[in-house]
Amino acid sequence: MNDRGRELADFLRTRRARVTPDQAGLPEDGRARRVPGLRRDEVARLAGVSTEYYTRLEQGRAQNPSPEVVESLTVALRLDPSEREHLTDLLARPAPSRRAPAAPQRVRPGLHLMLQTLDHVPAFILGRRTDVLASNRLAREVLTDFEALPAPHRNLARYYLLDPEARARVGDWERVAAETVAILRLEAGRSTHDRRLADLVGELTVKSAEFATWWNDHRVLRRTHGAKHYQHPVAGELHFSYESFQVPGDTEQTLCVYNVEPGSPTARSLRLLADWSAPQPASAERPST
Repeated sequence: MNDRGRELADFLRTRRARVTPDQAGLPEDGRARRVPGLRRDEVARLAGVSTEYYTRLEQGRAQNPSPEVVESLTVALRLDPSEREHLTDLLARPAPSRRAPAAPQRVRPGLHLMLQTLDHVPAFILGRRTDVLASNRLAREVLTDFEALPAPHRNLARYYLLDPEARARVGDWERVAAETVAILRLEAGRSTHDRRLADLVGELTVKSAEFATWWNDHRVLRRTHGAKHYQHPVAGELHFSYESFQVPGDTEQTLCVYNVEPGSPTARSLRLLADWSAPQPASAERPST
């Protein structure tokens, strides 16, 4: 079984393990259950396919299931939109492996200008693997100064999971870190030949005590919107409502904006933080006498 087949098998097993017969509306049949959740034959019955076919599907041996089968599995396994997307990615015919790594991602000048325009709130642009491609000054103040890091370390997942400062600064760190792992898992379903993603997963597996547990539960998540909370050493408590937008013209870049309520304590704190961190003008030189 190849890597994509193993990923598909593990994903389907973990999804059916979390659905109980009661949730699926199945009557108790009196058989002892050796594993939690649904059996393969129960998933097959709910999805309207044969047990043999579902078994081959879970083993990565069934090719190109129809959209109707994918939809039936989505309903049977109670998949959310991110999970349905992940299942579709895993069932797609794998693209041929690239002989050369993908070209480095670049942020176009207009997006850099947008980040400067959004100078009153933190904003940044993420690329593949949650790489931080660009950020404005408040994003570097609230999170960390990604631009001061070596290029391979400018990565949001790496920051959350490996930077000791992140645990102290990021409110509800465990939730945020676990969600970031789920975002990486979703991307891994699309990018099976991404060597840099594989290297990142390997590094996080070795260096983060929590990463392997979250990675192996096969949770997936698409970044959209939500709440974030930070404890800044200068500005104190900061509460944000973040929004994420796919960049027009580049499906592999995402603009993330941390919004604040006008007049809120966070808005006032951000103004103070912006003033505190503003570059100081160079002192005027005295004319020689």
